[in-house]
Amino acid sequence: MIEIPFNPLKRAEEVEKLVVSDLKRKYYRFRYARYYGGIATLDTVGCCLICAYCWNYFRNLKPENFGKFYSPEEACEEILKIIKRRNVDKVRISGGEPILGEKSFNHLIKILELILEKKPGIKFILETNGIILGHEKRFCKKLSNFPIFVRVSLKGWDEESFERISGAKKEFFELPLIALKNLREYGIEAWPAIMAEIFGKEKETIRKKLKNYGIEELEEEYLEAYPFVLKNLKERGIKI
Repeated sequence: MIEIPFNPLKRAEEVEKLVVSDLKRKYYRFRYARYYGGIATLDTVGCCLICAYCWNYFRNLKPENFGKFYSPEEACEEILKIIKRRNVDKVRISGGEPILGEKSFNHLIKILELILEKKPGIKFILETNGIILGHEKRFCKKLSNFPIFVRVSLKGWDEESFERISGAKKEFFELPLIALKNLREYGIEAWPAIMAEIFGKEKETIRKKLKNYGIEELEEEYLEAYPFVLKNLKERGIKI
């Protein structure tokens, strides 16, 4: 059982050991999704946060019980099949956090190299919670070598809400904001996203904080109100 709140950097280390082996990473499916106008998606497991509203909550809670290890070459082969079958020009990794540490980052870099080698015009969207990218600026520098787009999902508008939503200790609240700053410093197109129903009127609070980092845009996504999500939100005292 995970004790909340926890240190997300420590959890990232622990989870990475479960979901990454050498250059292989765990994925539980490869699919087409309607988001971004149609996108080929690699669904992975393992995250350094345990967000109350996460649609992949149980797989990220116990990632050792789900998925199968794929080398970058094997994962790339699966996603190329979807690109060809559905005639899409976008790819993303979803379900879990792509960057948990050095090993998962190296796996991601290899995935990027392979996909862009096979499909030079592909649009790769990196969806991340920004914890590791805020902590390790050097990863942002290396990502700047690729024509990628980064969507950073914010998990709260202040320290208290971040802790209740993500399960991580409040002192790590600013890491995703720092990640956005780091990415933009290296010329990477990156933007923040929030869960509209959770933030509510506090959307303006996070807008003000983002302006301090020179960020004006803000994407809104919408809650998948599964029964277990509503139960988690209630248990953590989060109103929608």
